[in-house]
Amino acid sequence: MNGQFKLHRLLAIAAATMAVSTAHAAVSADEAKALGSTLTAIGAEKAGNKDGTIPAYTGGLTAAPAGYKAGDGVRPNPFAADKPRLQIDAKTMAAHADKLTEGTKALLQKYPSYRVDVYPTHRSVAFPKFVADNTAKNAVRAKTVNDGRSIEGAHAGFPFPIPKDGYEAMWNHLVRFNGQAYEAKYRNLSVDASGRATLATEGISVQEYPFWDATKTSADTFWRIKLTYTGPARRAGEALMLVDPLDIGAKDRRAWSYLPGQRRVKVAPDLSHDTPNPGTAGATTFDDTFIFNGSMERFDFKLIGKKEMLVPYNTYAAVYQAKQDELLKPNHLNPDLVRWELHRVWVVEAKLKDGKRHVYGKRTFYLDEDSWAALASDEYDARGQLYRTGFAYMAPSYDLPAPYTDMFGHYDLVSRVYSLTGFIAETGGLRHTKPLPDREWSADALAGAGIR
Repeated sequence: MNGQFKLHRLLAIAAATMAVSTAHAAVSADEAKALGSTLTAIGAEKAGNKDGTIPAYTGGLTAAPAGYKAGDGVRPNPFAADKPRLQIDAKTMAAHADKLTEGTKALLQKYPSYRVDVYPTHRSVAFPKFVADNTAKNAVRAKTVNDGRSIEGAHAGFPFPIPKDGYEAMWNHLVRFNGQAYEAKYRNLSVDASGRATLATEGISVQEYPFWDATKTSADTFWRIKLTYTGPARRAGEALMLVDPLDIGAKDRRAWSYLPGQRRVKVAPDLSHDTPNPGTAGATTFDDTFIFNGSMERFDFKLIGKKEMLVPYNTYAAVYQAKQDELLKPNHLNPDLVRWELHRVWVVEAKLKDGKRHVYGKRTFYLDEDSWAALASDEYDARGQLYRTGFAYMAPSYDLPAPYTDMFGHYDLVSRVYSLTGFIAETGGLRHTKPLPDREWSADALAGAGIR
């Protein structure tokens, strides 16, 4: 551990007591008292940093800016008047190296046109009151089982606002609050080494987090998604459905696919881990989705600590206002449209377990303290060489309120290809919806949705 990392005061306690076991206990009532006092309701530090570049948390953004129409899927940028306070390129990156992920530094070194525009930090993330209330309850009762791979005792709130190991921190990301249900027409795009952008897939995405249904006291499933592809032409009519249980460490993901040529739904158990994701034309793995997604069974997750880092944040221009041709440039996204801010993040290191298979030998994740969403990652191959790097583009839905980080992308530093998943700016944006009836999450319903 080097001096760059500022460990949360509770990590010292955790380090002395942590041991490998089949279950990890919840925090004590005394520890949980910090929530809502020195910590926010979900476990972030309320105070700003010493030099004022990270402000104190005051509740986040809960009022829509002028120009937003209630129910609209496209959200205006509430910080459009801000100007960059700093620009970092390959020539100046050394002075800011401690605030940059390894992937960011690699991109700056690799592409002279790459640039990080740093804007004033706004801690804009906000949540409905029930999230705070239930997080306080979860803090003293939630626990991991199956060596961290499953959780129990948590519902409708973050399970581990004061995490004691990497598994607990990653569970906060896996169940992160984006609202209970939402729908978007999206595009997944790839840009090859020559700079040519192509459509990997487009379609309708329906996502739900039954875990966040506050009208119930429990749930078996934390996340489910139904994708209906509308393009390109060769993929039109295909459909995909994934369902992740809270006991994913024991039950694993359930997955189904529908292919129009076969006119039937097939169980698809391989749609997980390092299987190449057809939704990105194979440019990423299934568990690269949302920076990390699915079961943690193949890696050991270690909580390194907390650090001030430059990450994409309040990226409304890229998520909601950008035109595809303006955003996707050769080698990387257009730096003019990507906003970076200084935020505190939890750093989690994942190393491949002995005897397990994956294209990544090590991964580093950077989780936003205010939302628990993973905003960046570094992926290393079996030789320990940096292979890919990923970024999620935070643009909170101030109308709900809820964070939103489901537009994300990965850069392949070997092939010089990059992908962007969940581009919605030209297709109507994101709409928060009511959950579908459970019958809509059956194999038969998937077949009906996918027929062309």
